[in-house]
Amino acid sequence: MRPRTPSPRALLLALLLPFASLLLGAPAAIAADNGTWGVFPTPPPGAATTERAYFFHQGAAGSTVSDSVTILNSSDQELTFQVFAADAVNTPVGGAFALLPVETRPKDVGAWIALPPQTAHTVTVPPKGRKDVPFTVKVPEDAAPGDHVGGIVALNTAVEGVRQDGKVQVGVKRSVGARLYFRVAGPVAAGLSVEDVRVIRDAPLLPWLRSASAKVSYSLVNRGNVVVEPRVSVSAEGLFGRTVLDRPARDLKLALLPGRRIELTEVWPDAPQSDRVHVRVEAAATAYPDLRARAGTDFTAVPWPAVGALLFLAAAALALRAVRLRRAGPRPERGSPPA
Repeated sequence: MRPRTPSPRALLLALLLPFASLLLGAPAAIAADNGTWGVFPTPPPGAATTERAYFFHQGAAGSTVSDSVTILNSSDQELTFQVFAADAVNTPVGGAFALLPVETRPKDVGAWIALPPQTAHTVTVPPKGRKDVPFTVKVPEDAAPGDHVGGIVALNTAVEGVRQDGKVQVGVKRSVGARLYFRVAGPVAAGLSVEDVRVIRDAPLLPWLRSASAKVSYSLVNRGNVVVEPRVSVSAEGLFGRTVLDRPARDLKLALLPGRRIELTEVWPDAPQSDRVHVRVEAAATAYPDLRARAGTDFTAVPWPAVGALLFLAAAALALRAVRLRRAGPRPERGSPPA
């Protein structure tokens, strides 16, 4: 099952308002606790807390799994929430995890989650109290094998502030969500590709008076059906194989969901000012040692302002010489009598 493409409005909200929601549209919830209330898997009976930060389940197509989510109110006031299930996405730029807003109808695991009928309206949690909400996950018979990611979100029904959106003032709400990872039994394959490597340079007007800089942009695409946690290294070679950039592999600290494409950027201070450079981006995944992907691009670093200035001076010198020769007139041939 190919993950759906979220609407531009939903992604804009996910990028700009990670902890708040507009009165007419809740943004993506990306945290499990905001200091006022939290959403997390219900702890075992008698336990005050849970060791589970997220929900992790697995089952065959057609199976049903039951669990419970806890909403904890840490404030001194009664809070009322709208509780709903949502699909997860990566934000296109940066790859942050986000749960889609309440007005976006889920089509993947968020649509498999059934909450109690009373949560269709609101759930009220007393001050310093908690509310456990049971739910079931019913996997469709035709569910695709692999990882399906979503979450359960608690949206505070109270308007907590007002923000200006052009000429309109809109009320702001906040939401918090707990992630849910569900693996459907069957063949799984990890896939990762690096694509669209690009280099944008920022060179000084006069070379070598200050350092040049560059930005290396690239896309990571999860081509498989399981979540991967990418590790990325970036390197560059100049003429004759000279190393001009060497950044060892590092964890990006993000979970790239199946079918998702994200764009990332590496800032490169002190980039070459005069060289022919090949840039290479390599990606791997922590849990899949055999998974490797790479892509690259070439660029020529030329101090064009300086080259342009030299060409202008050379052209000016040639023009000046031509004017002087024209003014001097033709030279008399050797041995010719004077006029």
